[in-house]
Amino acid sequence: MKKTIKRTFRVSKYVIYKETLVDYKEHFWSFLGAFFGIGIIAFIQSHSLSATENIFLIGSFGASSVLIYGAIQSPLAQPRNLIGGHVISALVGVTVFKIIPDVLWLSASLAVALSIVLMQYTKTLHPPGGATALIAVSSTGKIPELGYWYVISPVLSGCIILLVVALIFNNMTSNRDYPTHSRLKRLLKKKHTHKMKK
Repeated sequence: MKKTIKRTFRVSKYVIYKETLVDYKEHFWSFLGAFFGIGIIAFIQSHSLSATENIFLIGSFGASSVLIYGAIQSPLAQPRNLIGGHVISALVGVTVFKIIPDVLWLSASLAVALSIVLMQYTKTLHPPGGATALIAVSSTGKIPELGYWYVISPVLSGCIILLVVALIFNNMTSNRDYPTHSRLKRLLKKKHTHKMKK
């Protein structure tokens, strides 16, 4: 019993130590990716759209940036999840708004709940997608007027910009690999090559 407690304590100490290590290179690339990803979208919004149409930069992109630039190994940060999660949630949000436009408490809760379930069914779960659905039903002004165009722009076009930047900055060093499955492929290829040499 004493050995088990000591071992558990040692393992816990090690895990806590590893979690508190600061990897400056990792933070540097996360910063650059997020800076350029959001920066490009914000630049397009502020220089290409009039003040009344400033809807290219939506809040859920900030949350997506945390995942795709800061937690690139997460299954929720992969390209399928980024694009699929946002697009499905945007479709759900717009559809719910068209069916129930005047009852905010019902449309908001229904849009978020349905988007979660559809993302789960399609294996595209991406937490910021819930915000994308909520924006579609709770915004005033231009977003409700867009209707299903909201799915194309700002949602899909913004996701593509974030993804392209993620593919560039998350693969600039050998320590970072995005999307994750490519690292798995490399490991399998290395293992296969090693077996062939034997």
